[in-house]
Amino acid sequence: MRAILLPGIVLPVGRAYERLVAALGNEVDARPKELEVYRDAEPPPAYSLALEVTGVLREADAAGWERFHVVGYSGGGAVAAALAAAHPERLLSLGLLEPAWTGPEGLSAEERAARAAFERIERLPPDELMPAFARAQLAPGVEPPPPPEGRPPAWMASRPAGIRAITGAFRAADLPPEALRRFDRPVYHALGGRSNPDLYAEQAARLARLFPDFTAEVFAERHHFDPPHRAEPERLAASLLALWRRAESA
Repeated sequence: MRAILLPGIVLPVGRAYERLVAALGNEVDARPKELEVYRDAEPPPAYSLALEVTGVLREADAAGWERFHVVGYSGGGAVAAALAAAHPERLLSLGLLEPAWTGPEGLSAEERAARAAFERIERLPPDELMPAFARAQLAPGVEPPPPPEGRPPAWMASRPAGIRAITGAFRAADLPPEALRRFDRPVYHALGGRSNPDLYAEQAARLARLFPDFTAEVFAERHHFDPPHRAEPERLAASLLALWRRAESA
């Protein structure tokens, strides 16, 4: 089995997926891929979701993979959804781990209000942006994880610009519901029970109405910054392996 794993907009890809890759075992050729927004010190001048999709296909082509599974978390989940819409012929299945964006159409009132809050957060100064960005993705009363002790890692310096670039790319992109509805391969969606329900539970319900073959799994004790690929990798690996075996036997 062959899979490309796309990270979120904060943690570097190697740290994000090391436990899941180990849990998947030798049966899977799992390749974590960093987002294109972080290929250089600054986001590319013409950065877009299409650029991210091209990067995933470049990775697959370099590996000699005609078809493959893709899993994306948060910002990487948005890229995975855009890939499924633009190039469904390349994918065997789609795995979504609380994707940050899956198109601007068909949103509930709760989802629209939550996404409008992110546009306000983008305008905050860098020292306020990251804490507000974290808190907005959690359920009421859930505290974000404390920052690590000591000096921030060097890679954190690029995150405010990366967040602004990818959220701007969401606003500029078009992902019509019809394009997702045409994706007939198996889709798996992992959802944290302690994440902001106006963002992620509402989105999961919308996607369940779009994708013909859709399975959602709730990880009750997890949230967006304590996701299953890091906190419960064995359980998530078992779910992904079941998805991939079913997709490959179809």
